[in-house]
Amino acid sequence: MDHKKEQPTKLPALGRAFLWVDNKKSVERLVYALYASCALLFLADFAYHKHVYVSVENFPGFYALYGFFMCAALVVCAKAMRVFLKREETYYAPHDVEAEEYPQDQLEKINHGD
Repeated sequence: MDHKKEQPTKLPALGRAFLWVDNKKSVERLVYALYASCALLFLADFAYHKHVYVSVENFPGFYALYGFFMCAALVVCAKAMRVFLKREETYYAPHDVEAEEYPQDQLEKINHGD
């Protein structure tokens, strides 16, 4: 459903509150604001004295770097696990509802003008 063609007054209150997200410029500004806040928090790590339990925590930006590399490691591990856990599309087919053959006369086909 395209909300740009609708009247904003017909949308619910929460929908009207987030209409600004439809604008590509606004989304770009939001992403740049996220980058800026991450950079400021990283730089703030240099500005105070930490009371640490492990000496590696004294490294400036340790938690930001740790979080980034652990997130990247999760992605790499998930891709590696896919090799072992991947199944064919028909893995559940004998017992799956989607594997059933539908009678052609009961299917409602809609032409979308493609």
